[in-house]
Amino acid sequence: MKLQLVNEQVLQWKMNQSLMQSIQILQLSSMELMEYIKEMEKENPLIEEVNYHDEIFSYRSSSDNDSLTPGEINASELTMYDQLKKQLYTLHIPEELRPIVLFGIDSINESGYLDIDMSLWGEQCQATEEQVEQALHFIQSLEPTGIGARSLSECIKLQLDIREEDVPFLYDLMENHLEWIAEENIDLISLHYDKDPLNVKDLLEQIKDCHPKPGHLLDKKIDNYVIPEASIYKEDGKWQLSFYSWSSPKITINEDYYSIKDMNIEKQTANYIKQKQHQIEMIKKAIAYRSSTLERVIQCMLEKQLLFFEHGTHMLKPLTLKDIADELGLHISTISRAISHKYVQTPTGIVPLNFFLQSGIQQNNGSKTAAVAVKQLIAELIEKEDKRKPLSDEKIRKKLGTNYGIEIARRTVMKYREQLHLPSSTKRKEK
Repeated sequence: MKLQLVNEQVLQWKMNQSLMQSIQILQLSSMELMEYIKEMEKENPLIEEVNYHDEIFSYRSSSDNDSLTPGEINASELTMYDQLKKQLYTLHIPEELRPIVLFGIDSINESGYLDIDMSLWGEQCQATEEQVEQALHFIQSLEPTGIGARSLSECIKLQLDIREEDVPFLYDLMENHLEWIAEENIDLISLHYDKDPLNVKDLLEQIKDCHPKPGHLLDKKIDNYVIPEASIYKEDGKWQLSFYSWSSPKITINEDYYSIKDMNIEKQTANYIKQKQHQIEMIKKAIAYRSSTLERVIQCMLEKQLLFFEHGTHMLKPLTLKDIADELGLHISTISRAISHKYVQTPTGIVPLNFFLQSGIQQNNGSKTAAVAVKQLIAELIEKEDKRKPLSDEKIRKKLGTNYGIEIARRTVMKYREQLHLPSSTKRKEK
């Protein structure tokens, strides 16, 4: 009985170890996978060669596109997102919250602000309001302070040593009287809010020391190389998906080590070699799992967003992690890990996989349209308008309905116009 119990425990441990490695490999980008394998090469003498086959071409954030081999890419420089995710290892985050936190980090813009509505965040991750709040708390505990803020007021508040009872005063001051702060008008602020001038002066000094865009503190000002996992292209009238071989590197073992049973070697050495063989077999299986999962996920995205590839951004459809998970019979956290920090080459350029996940806005007729598609149409209508008679939000609303069959409220038009940083019709008017 004892022997049977021990055998069962050992089997369970192996399954867990294999599963954990598969999950770890799944969430790595191609670049991170290369680095992971390089580290394994250093301590596993059985590896004879790692073949990435193709030369890697890359997209730089600057204008030029050069062909590079894996060894030529400087992977030591981390993006803002990489640096934030590395900090997560210092936090005790519950397993069920981790994919929600990762999705939140990927939704931060370059300035360090959370660029997604809390309710949409919850919808995309199938999370409760409380879970999203907890995830935000973890993100806002990362460095630099102020990261993950939803507004300038919250960003400053996170960086200040301020009493909780003074928070409403700070928010009102930041949102309604920012010019008083710029002018350092201590007397006016003190009078308006009935505050001690010395306290106001101290507050203004603290605000001056705050960074309004904390994300820039993690910007290394370098060319960030983006390596796509796959290419989506049209051939013979059909859309095709082709993976680059560096997404699934081939590991070759020195054949001499397979004949250890014929060698006259010590038991300890034989066990060491078997252990290293097992390590390689496990990572091969993990890489195969990563490849097959990615292929299924991207193929699903291609099918769901086929109109985007045919006609452009304005044809994007609402799509969530849950939609893909339900379609493929996988867990939402698996989908989240699979697309994390991964890119695909398209005819219009290289885009992150989470680009194909789009929030939907409810139309008056009950159907849903991707928010990004509506935003693009609003931008195009404004770009083409007669600047002497610019379109009001109400006229834009009517044109969306007449020209594109998109029925939304005027306030939604105004909200999206403001998010696009486009002024109102009165401010756009030219003589």
